[in-house]
Amino acid sequence: MSVQPPADDADVPRYWRELGLPGLVDVHVHFLPERVQAKVWQYFEAAGTHYGSDWPVTYRLPEEERLAVLDRLGVRAFPTLPYPHKAGMAAWLNEWSHAFAAGRPQVLRSATFFPEPGAADYVAQALDGGTRVFKVHVQVGAFDPRDRLLDDVWAHLEETGTPVVIHCGSGPLAGEHTGPEPMEGLLERYPRLQLVIAHLGMPEYREFLDLAERYERVHLDTTMFATDFTERLMPFDPADRPRLAALQEKVVLGSDFPSIPYPYAHQLQALHRLDLGEDWLRAVLWHNGARLFTIEV
Repeated sequence: MSVQPPADDADVPRYWRELGLPGLVDVHVHFLPERVQAKVWQYFEAAGTHYGSDWPVTYRLPEEERLAVLDRLGVRAFPTLPYPHKAGMAAWLNEWSHAFAAGRPQVLRSATFFPEPGAADYVAQALDGGTRVFKVHVQVGAFDPRDRLLDDVWAHLEETGTPVVIHCGSGPLAGEHTGPEPMEGLLERYPRLQLVIAHLGMPEYREFLDLAERYERVHLDTTMFATDFTERLMPFDPADRPRLAALQEKVVLGSDFPSIPYPYAHQLQALHRLDLGEDWLRAVLWHNGARLFTIEV
């Protein structure tokens, strides 16, 4: 490839400009209420206990400084992706996310849900209020996505085609309901769900590639994928790169900013060194996300 990968964060705008892009669309960014964000970072401080590997948070900065970092990088659109770990949190997180997005056109209004009475009502309310993406975290929430309390939620989301970024793979930690089997069951019921499989489904990459190939609206996000950090823990089989290349229109950029253990530029470096071509990179870094969320420049 004639374009060279970014050397560091300051070099990222040069990279996407030379690829002929207007910026980046990152579908996996988190902004959370301050006390929730603090607890998330406390969890990562003890990552050695949880994951057997340190996880220094590179962008542990005040909210406005984090927004400024994304602006300097050229991330033109990103969500906030809240997620509850218990019942009774989702509606409140949705209200916060709604307020955060107000007046910030680069923020994709985000919401979440949990298997609980009333979930269908607050999901409908969020959609009526302009929510453009939902987040589900199967491992943190510790629930089966096929829970019957969510039937009306999934049916509504399938009907509207609203993207759902779902952390359902068994990495970096397995949960009772993680892995491809629950997702296969969910998609058998709702085959036109617009799911975005977070982290490319790590470490069950192959099985989630299967789902993306089989179901028209299933996408894969690149969050932490192919980075040095992830390759040490959950490597991707190079033999599956041709399948990833063939799914060019269904792979979208994700980063997990701000709670990543390396600079943002490294995610782009990792994707670049897959050597899948500049057209693939242009699709992943901008075009697919822009199409998914109707982003115009």
